Amino acid sequence: MARILILDDDVLFLDMLSSAMLMEGHEVCGVSTIAQCREALAQGGYDLVFLDVGLPDGDGLSLIPYIRQDILAPEIIIITGDCDADGAELAITGGALDYITKPASLTAMKQAVHRALAFRNGRGGLEEPEREGIVGSSPGMQRCFRVLAEAASSDAPVLITGETGTGKELFARAIHRNSARAGKPFVAVDCGSIAKSLTESELFGHEKGAFTGADRPREGLILQADGGTLFLDEVSELAVPQQRTFLRVLQERRFRPVGSGREVASNFRLVAATNRLLPQMVERGSFRKDLLYRLQAITLMLPPLRERLEDIPELAAYFVARGCARYRVGPKSLNEVFLRELAEYPWPGNVREFMHVVEQSLVRARFSDQLLPEHLPSVVRVAAARRRIGSGAEGAVGAVGAAGAVRQMGWGMVSQAAERREQESAWWEKAGGADGGDGALLSVPVGVVNEKSGTDGERVTSCQEAGLPVWREFRDAALESAERAYLERLLSQAQGNVARASDIAGVTRQWLYAMLRKHGIARRWDTGRGE
Repeated sequence: MARILILDDDVLFLDMLSSAMLMEGHEVCGVSTIAQCREALAQGGYDLVFLDVGLPDGDGLSLIPYIRQDILAPEIIIITGDCDADGAELAITGGALDYITKPASLTAMKQAVHRALAFRNGRGGLEEPEREGIVGSSPGMQRCFRVLAEAASSDAPVLITGETGTGKELFARAIHRNSARAGKPFVAVDCGSIAKSLTESELFGHEKGAFTGADRPREGLILQADGGTLFLDEVSELAVPQQRTFLRVLQERRFRPVGSGREVASNFRLVAATNRLLPQMVERGSFRKDLLYRLQAITLMLPPLRERLEDIPELAAYFVARGCARYRVGPKSLNEVFLRELAEYPWPGNVREFMHVVEQSLVRARFSDQLLPEHLPSVVRVAAARRRIGSGAEGAVGAVGAAGAVRQMGWGMVSQAAERREQESAWWEKAGGADGGDGALLSVPVGVVNEKSGTDGERVTSCQEAGLPVWREFRDAALESAERAYLERLLSQAQGNVARASDIAGVTRQWLYAMLRKHGIARRWDTGRGE
């Protein structure tokens, strides 16, 4: 018997499904609003949750991250009358097991429940993994921790994907530490740093005299990982011939060192990582499809830092504490504006870049007991200032009248390019007009910017010193801000329902999804902002 929670505003359907589940021997709770669902979830103990999408007080999809916060969270099945492929993608990538469209037969519903509960029973022995050095509690990281726990309890190959600096090796080591192989070697191989002519020698080892310079036998990294974990970082950098050879090793766990006629066995567990899109490499012929299939028995996708900004205070506190211990300085508090500036930066280098920025700030703040925005590197402060100017945020932007300018731009500028150009002029007139209002604060002293002399870089530097971005960047930021503001207000008015939002905006659902992804709003809505 399982405890099942059903959220659906269709009373007849809710009664029908509840009755069917009761007859199957399950304990059932039926609710018709998101608020009631949250109250029921707060009591805990559910094994499975059915979520409708279009509800009176929001979108059921917005509950997925709330439900999936715990490693033993209930399984989720989406059931809706809206046949929306993009919505199904969002639901499944967010953690739902199934996406069922109405009308659906009771047989299909029961089969979905049986599959979900079988899956849940199969992972019932999972424990909270030890994750030293991995910081974050956002929904995206919680999903990663669940996959980490599943990977640690298995011996299957794992493929970790993510941008540079997201912590792929940290997760690989955590999988090893939490697995049954924890007491054995963890051997890391940077495939991108090995010369292609020496790759087989490095991986498989070689006999004395196998090639010029091989004056002694050498044990390969695969044999060194015997009993433990072999971590292939940037596995995408392996050449195709070496991929073929390694595929055989992965299948048979046996290989021949270079120059040897005897086979050697190694019982290793493989974890691979890449920042490349391997399916696209397969299409181009630069990565073997059969190797990709073997690698991705378990796939762990790490989110970039810009998609989990809610983790920044926790990350900052962790790296500050670690830095204070390393540099033997007293503890430092984190100023609110310091954290806000960190959240405004796009972090192309992800957590690795974040760590270095915090360390630089600590060095600059060695005589202060608090980290202030002035301690941040200039690249972070400039990027944050430009983002605020573009987004019309309160604070420094309010001082130059940008927030008011955003409100005056109107909500229709997404649809017409001509209107966008008119709004550019309206923005500039508002921000720099001679009306003696807030915009007067944008006036530039004579001689600060000289367009007739100096390089572009010098003019950009002059603009930065004057507190202004260059015009092109200001214009692009203004347009991006207006689009983002429109989309967020549109989703708010539609209560997070994308189908309803596309009808209000008079655009196709596909176009709206593309715009949401362009501005990163699809991810934020998926994590609860559209509720």
